[in-house]
Amino acid sequence: MLPHLVVGLHCTYTYNSAMDLTEKQQAVFDFLKDYRRRFRRSPSYEEIRQHFGFGSLNSVRKHLQQLERKGYIRTPWANQKRALEIVPEKLDPPPSALKIPLLGSLVEGGSIEAVEIPGSVEVPESLLARGEHFALRVSGDSMADNGILEGDLLVVQQQEAVEPGQTVVALVDGEATVRRYSRKGEHIELRATNLVGEPKVFDESRVRVRGVLVALVRKYA
Repeated sequence: MLPHLVVGLHCTYTYNSAMDLTEKQQAVFDFLKDYRRRFRRSPSYEEIRQHFGFGSLNSVRKHLQQLERKGYIRTPWANQKRALEIVPEKLDPPPSALKIPLLGSLVEGGSIEAVEIPGSVEVPESLLARGEHFALRVSGDSMADNGILEGDLLVVQQQEAVEPGQTVVALVDGEATVRRYSRKGEHIELRATNLVGEPKVFDESRVRVRGVLVALVRKYA
């Protein structure tokens, strides 16, 4: 059974974007950041020109000069066209992460095995809505047909009010399970998340919803 959770998380984060750039300058600056993030080097003038469809390399140079003048990039070696440096203070801040409780493993058939000693995991703050959350680790491949693989981390928002079709963590006669939820009058219908097989129908008195699946975190080796 999933224990009662009392988790308080609060994080405030403020970031002001580049308000002193024109729309085109912002687009060029975003391209520089994205290129360096992907290739770990700066783009050439020709690559910038082709990306934006500029008519000449002189147009590229003018935009870069404006970015340098406004303090967004540096060009320490004027004769090297890949020697652009983004001023560190102008880089996007790394995404913040918050710790949430890791309460168990999702195993064959969609049931949950609670961990002996509850731990915690870090997930990007952007995945979390208001309220309290917990995580479940997927064990086995019983949910592979639904795109949920072994080792995936399921992020669950604690709530009891849910909408038909949502994937929920529920207690059925005290046993925890992960199922797709719907209501039929005074009965609760729970079925496998991959929609294979017949749903199971329970009197609503036997079912207690503990949360809704809001995100899946997958780590690639």
